[in-house]
Amino acid sequence: MPETSFLHALILGIIEGATEFLPVSSTGHLVIAGDMLGFDAIPGEVFETSIQIGAILAICTLYRERLQSVVTGLFTGDPAARRFTIAIVLATLPMIVLGAVFYKFIVTVLFTPLVVATAFILGGAAIIAIERLRIEEKVHEVEELGSLTALKIGAFQCLALIPGMSRAGATIIGARIAGVERKAAAEFSFFLAIPVIVGATIFDVIGNRELINGSHLPVLAIGFVTAFLSALVVVKWFVGFVSRHGFEIFGWYRIGFGGLLIAYYILMQG
Repeated sequence: MPETSFLHALILGIIEGATEFLPVSSTGHLVIAGDMLGFDAIPGEVFETSIQIGAILAICTLYRERLQSVVTGLFTGDPAARRFTIAIVLATLPMIVLGAVFYKFIVTVLFTPLVVATAFILGGAAIIAIERLRIEEKVHEVEELGSLTALKIGAFQCLALIPGMSRAGATIIGARIAGVERKAAAEFSFFLAIPVIVGATIFDVIGNRELINGSHLPVLAIGFVTAFLSALVVVKWFVGFVSRHGFEIFGWYRIGFGGLLIAYYILMQG
């Protein structure tokens, strides 16, 4: 396999880890970066979905004590652990159902630079609008989320099926509208990513299993490790940043980046 494939996997892995948990769409960045780099070392969307597991491992590492307490609490009958688990399950269900129904349409039709760019801009405008609302914050910890609130957030998460819309952005917008405090909204999006991304990876790998072989493993490994390491750094910074400054800056970033993408797309077509 060419050395350029390893370099591209390194770059894409860093991008994945740095953007997966920010409300800026990691998938959108990967689609655009992959298009610019001409990355085609692995068929389908297997590379993109597989290296996301590296980012998920970073969350499991950073929040290992909290996740362990939830698992332990389920066996000891802890109400907070049970409420946390129910919230994750309920918020995941809408994405699973719609993702399974529209999977082929999303992969074959929506994974284009123009769709991604448009979603960037619209999602950015939504984040700015939500941040400027006076929201009564009723939930300050993830463990306080009720079933109905979790289901509402899960419904918003379905917007992330559109490449460029951002899973983290959609869940954070939904959580903020539902009255969840900024830090708790960000952390819930982290935890919600675990079942969603693991499920999407398994689904994608199974769907493309005949196209994958052992020669793809080195490229996947590079992307996986770099996604893990970059996510470790970015997540810790992100939580502190949004607690102090909010999400609005990410909305402006999305609008600016989306505009550049449209300009790039028009130039490439010309």
